[in-house]
Amino acid sequence: YGLFEIIKNIIYISRYTRFKSDGIYVIIAVKNQEEKIEGFLRSILFKILYGREEYLKKLFTYMDAPIIKILAGIRRCGKSTILEMLHKELISKGIDESNIICKRYTSFEIDDCYTAKDMYNDIKKEMINDNKYYLLLDEVQEIDGWEKAINSLLEDTNADIYVTGSNSKLMSSEISTYLTGRYVLIPVYPLSFKEYLDFKSSSTKSKKYLLNEYIKFGGFPIVALGNYDEQSAYQIVEGIYNSVITSDITKRHNIVNFDLFNRVVKFIIENVGKTFSANSIVKFLKGEGRALSVESIYNYLEWLEKAFVIYRCRRYDLQGKSVLKTQEKFYLADQSLKYCIMGFNPKSIASMLENIVYFELKRRGYEVYIGKLGTKEIDFVAIKRDERIYVQACRTLPENSDREIGNLLTIKDQYPKYVVTLDELSTGNVNGVKIIHLFDFLLKEEL
Repeated sequence: YGLFEIIKNIIYISRYTRFKSDGIYVIIAVKNQEEKIEGFLRSILFKILYGREEYLKKLFTYMDAPIIKILAGIRRCGKSTILEMLHKELISKGIDESNIICKRYTSFEIDDCYTAKDMYNDIKKEMINDNKYYLLLDEVQEIDGWEKAINSLLEDTNADIYVTGSNSKLMSSEISTYLTGRYVLIPVYPLSFKEYLDFKSSSTKSKKYLLNEYIKFGGFPIVALGNYDEQSAYQIVEGIYNSVITSDITKRHNIVNFDLFNRVVKFIIENVGKTFSANSIVKFLKGEGRALSVESIYNYLEWLEKAFVIYRCRRYDLQGKSVLKTQEKFYLADQSLKYCIMGFNPKSIASMLENIVYFELKRRGYEVYIGKLGTKEIDFVAIKRDERIYVQACRTLPENSDREIGNLLTIKDQYPKYVVTLDELSTGNVNGVKIIHLFDFLLKEEL
């Protein structure tokens, strides 16, 4: 550190203010040291602006390891920005910029005839010496056979490789064929509430107000960076949704009856956090005078999963200690995806509270299941190595039922048990069950 011992004069670096609409002024005091600290300043500024350091920590855990680091998540969740942050961090660590190769493979920026071999040759051409190269490759799934090119680069060159992707091409079986044991998948989600507060660091609104905003508007970074009203925020999210549905699903899988597909998606969105089956969707459609096979429903669910729109939560039998194959639930990548399609309804907050809690547990690295204990249900059983926590989520604690607390008390072990609620007056501790407000749960350092 000792950096500021060299401070003599003050200069204003205006070129960095473009990253935030309301302007951030970075004033530093230096004399003849601009080049030496530029990488350091870029790193600090990106942390101030984007605050997604947890992903950088994960990436640096695997830095220089001979495995491919894959950042995967729904479109517009911030993967490209994390890659850009990584670029700045590498420079701040003293990596020469000439040894960092950045490529973006969006469909608008590459020719239709561009092949995996072209990809390999273009990158190899820029690796002009035997130094270690850092390859930062964005949206690689747009290149058919990308995994072959990446595998060859890993084998043939001295490279540390990081890639991003957002659909089923990235998750295809070919990865297992060509990259078995040679990659680590790092899931990227829309913003957590903690990250949302980082994005809103210049806001004068209270944190509790921002929690309500987060529940309502969700965590897509592009929405969090602005100051949008409800209609404008949902229009942005709807654009993301339409892009995913069109580019990653309907075009890729040649879905002809888009109206019918859309009705199935709407059913799934309406029933987030509820148990349903492919057969129940078929029956529902039949009641509307529409016909669709169970196999088609299974395909639709799989495609929505691979586009990271929905996430499957399986049921875990706490007595038999096994994962069950039936009565699973699905959760949306972001709560705003429901509201942009269905409109915001305060009555739906209870199911979206469950959605928010589910992804908070996923972000913290837990495998998350629905708990089954005889005839009782636990909203979430979260397991990480030898750790385990049990969580119930409810908007308010019901006056005439002890379901939330009672179900947890039937579990006879010493792992932490939580009831997460929006009811501030109900917080406390009942026989070891911690009743905690959503605000405190989301910002808690350790669960």
